Amino acid sequence: MGGLSLLLPALLAAAPAAAQAPVTTQLPVSAPDPAPVLVQVRTPDGHSLMLRLQFKKGLSVEGRGLPKAFLGQGADGRGWVPFEHLSADGKRWALAALFPGDQWRRDGVAHVVRYPEVESIWTLAALFTGHGQNYDKLMAKNPDQPEKLRQGDIWQIPLQFLSVDLGGQSRGADRTQPEDSLDDEARVAAYRAMLTYGEDAQGKFAAYHMRRGEALYSSVVMRYTDRVDPKAVNEFAEQIAQRSGISDLHGIQPGQLVKIPVAALADPFQPEGTVGLAEERKVRAEVRRTVRVEAGPKLKGVRIVLDAGHGGVDIGASANGAWESDFVYDIAMRVRRLLEQETDAQVSSTIKYPGLGFRTREAILSPSHAAEILTTPPFPIDGESPTAVSVHLRWVLANDLFSNFLQEKGDPKKTLFISFHADSLHPSSRGTMVYVPGAAMVPTHFALNGARAGRVAEMKRFSRVAFTPRERLQGEARSRQFSETLLRSLQRDQIPVHINRPIRNVVIRNGVKWVPAVIRYSISATKVLVEVANLANDQDAPNLRDPEFRERYAVAVVNAIRAYYRK
Repeated sequence: MGGLSLLLPALLAAAPAAAQAPVTTQLPVSAPDPAPVLVQVRTPDGHSLMLRLQFKKGLSVEGRGLPKAFLGQGADGRGWVPFEHLSADGKRWALAALFPGDQWRRDGVAHVVRYPEVESIWTLAALFTGHGQNYDKLMAKNPDQPEKLRQGDIWQIPLQFLSVDLGGQSRGADRTQPEDSLDDEARVAAYRAMLTYGEDAQGKFAAYHMRRGEALYSSVVMRYTDRVDPKAVNEFAEQIAQRSGISDLHGIQPGQLVKIPVAALADPFQPEGTVGLAEERKVRAEVRRTVRVEAGPKLKGVRIVLDAGHGGVDIGASANGAWESDFVYDIAMRVRRLLEQETDAQVSSTIKYPGLGFRTREAILSPSHAAEILTTPPFPIDGESPTAVSVHLRWVLANDLFSNFLQEKGDPKKTLFISFHADSLHPSSRGTMVYVPGAAMVPTHFALNGARAGRVAEMKRFSRVAFTPRERLQGEARSRQFSETLLRSLQRDQIPVHINRPIRNVVIRNGVKWVPAVIRYSISATKVLVEVANLANDQDAPNLRDPEFRERYAVAVVNAIRAYYRK
């Protein structure tokens, strides 16, 4: 609250003089949304620039002439800078300049609606509380105000709802629900219990009633279907909205009934009598039956292979000033270092950055363009071969290492494969998600064609795999057990975990379901692909850039491995 009381008076005193009459642009008649509002203002150091307020899209600031102190971490100041990419000082200044009639008090803000054609309750919540999903809280605190804003209306934004950046107490949307504390099986069962099933003229559907703070894309699409890709999530949210008679995705009220096509439901939420639900229950029963193996705190007799996704010319996903390859490689190397220093486990990596070796880094300033898969000979990820080649060689190499371990009388149940990645999902998603090999998606036999891989010794020894029904079921069961242990370890260290369903056994992209090859063809007893963070989320990306976070993450992973190998 100190920042609010000290900084804002000076900004507010200058804001009315700085803000000029709004300049509106004309959109074509066919455009469904109102024209954005443009306001010319001056920065504290005298530069003239524009603020832009857009319907449903929020506020952005012209980067030219914007003081560096007003830019958030990672923002470059080019073009239009979104409100979310401003620093705390920048956000306070922008709101004071755009809404000079607002009253900033010790107990919160009295906001005066100035541009009703583009302002909405969702927009106010996004700007003042840190997330549009808090719109229902603002409505509850302003019961006498109509949902459609009118010029001159005064909306009260209490201090507890005002974002921390603005001197308040809110850290964004509070999307916690009672089931968030449950383990994966109980949580999924709780989500299923919220559905009812019916049929209309368009076919069979599952009905769900929206709760406070929930959004269609995260609480319905990403929870009840296997879609996580941002484009697919947005498109399917629109389809559900149309089928459910919802015209404004941002204005959905608690209690709203939505209809989810049954064909799109993930296996745990399929109706009774379906194959998908039967497979789900079969795996869950196997998880409950499966007894963990004991290795002691030093992990004696455990064989671990660590994989870091992408690398070399393939940097993977990128957003918000971070990219996948180097940052997940650094986490994998930190895990390797801790395991080698603190345990007796046998540890190998599938990939190495020649100029770096297995060292860790504090600062990662630019992508590393040299990496190689540690086959015999090493296979460079240099773009000369398709990306799929290096992906397949990872499991070929790992299986060769595990095979050698088993030939030396190693316990097959003490084999663990972890592949580290970072995703670029819908921006609302945050935290770690773990993929396990869905038993129904793992083939009984697979042979990698030599033309699809490099000329390496491991291809001759282990390019073919075969799995019995029991091995496929056990593979998913043990991998789910480890995933549960990993997520608990992360949460204990206050590392964000994906809400709704953080453990998944299938990926769906472009309408096609699949399991990542590195875990689909792995002979390891336990195998997971860990999506450390969502680079498209403006809280996850800074975390991944922070070496302290990467070290905490690595410690949590090692703690999870130790906990997993205790009965």
